[in-house]
Amino acid sequence: MSLIDVEQAQQRLFSLSSAVEADDLPFAQAHGRWLSCDLMALRDQPWSDLSAMDGYAIRYAGLPGPWTVIGESAAGGDCALEMGTHEAVRIFTGAAMPKGADCVLVQEEAEIRAGQLVLTGEGPDRPGKHVRARGSDFANGTLLLGKGSKVGARHLALAAIGGHSILPMHRTIKVALFSTGNELVEPGMQGRPADLPASNGVMLRAMLTGMPVTIDDLGIIPDDLAAQTNAFRRALTADIIVTTGGASVGDHDLVKPAFEAVGGSVDFWRIALRPGKPLIAGRKDRTLFLGLPGNPVSAFVTATLFLLPLVRHMSGANDPLPPLTSKILTQDMPATSARANYIRAIVENGNVRPCASQDSAALLSLANANALIIRPPHSGPAKKGDQVEVILLS
Repeated sequence: MSLIDVEQAQQRLFSLSSAVEADDLPFAQAHGRWLSCDLMALRDQPWSDLSAMDGYAIRYAGLPGPWTVIGESAAGGDCALEMGTHEAVRIFTGAAMPKGADCVLVQEEAEIRAGQLVLTGEGPDRPGKHVRARGSDFANGTLLLGKGSKVGARHLALAAIGGHSILPMHRTIKVALFSTGNELVEPGMQGRPADLPASNGVMLRAMLTGMPVTIDDLGIIPDDLAAQTNAFRRALTADIIVTTGGASVGDHDLVKPAFEAVGGSVDFWRIALRPGKPLIAGRKDRTLFLGLPGNPVSAFVTATLFLLPLVRHMSGANDPLPPLTSKILTQDMPATSARANYIRAIVENGNVRPCASQDSAALLSLANANALIIRPPHSGPAKKGDQVEVILLS
């Protein structure tokens, strides 16, 4: 099976799945998820013409006054008062404008003298000054947020003031996770020099934190076909099965045959990517399978490019892929071969420099990095001062 490029692999992965079923969620559970349909306003905002300042509601044609104050309007209710050209109503921020008023004289520019309201400053310069017109933010029926929009704190505020208390989202995605390898032990359990603490599961669980997923961590599975087949069988109730290790072509790389043993079908295997070439994607009924490499940097890069975008895609996101930005290189870089290179790097003051070590097992350089430089396949040498595309790592 020949190598496929990163962009083609991402689109093929998305084509294996669609967004999971919709579910209405309260605000407390909606943050960080994606809308399953358009969200429309259920009310006008503001609900009426409201004052934007403390002062006096007046009619612009009555300037420069004086005026007779005929009443008061405070926030929280309608104003039944109706006023003439030389009448005013004491008004407070957020209060409804009385009938006949079209602007607000702020209190700093007015005084009461001998029972009359008089102008002491410049006053409003036009009708509508210091007035929030009814529906000026949005009207009933306005599109507030489109399908596939990610909902953050400001969007929750918009939905609430738009009249909603629950939001149309997609249900939580079930992810089953296990690591393969006879050399792996649980973190903190190292006994022999050859024991390798399992870091991928810890890392992937953290990468999925804050996403709309539940994780079933099956732990470490040895390099045994029957054991890995059984792990797949146990995980088939999940929406996504994620493995690390065992995805290459060695005698102990058993993930692919184990997945096929439970009836799974592999869609693609091996990506034109460095690090992360031995990546597997497939499906068994409605369950997606993503086999990530065992080297931790490769696992991180492929999770960034494939696992997290897959979760976003199945959650209904319009833009599931990681956002790209441009930075200026601070040193020369060599040409690339037939594989895209995703290079650990450090962004500082708008510039970017590669980390010294790019070994796929070197976690220290990954921990120190805050970005990945993207070098497409067959790219010529990059020079200091060139613009390069970068994925920022949060």
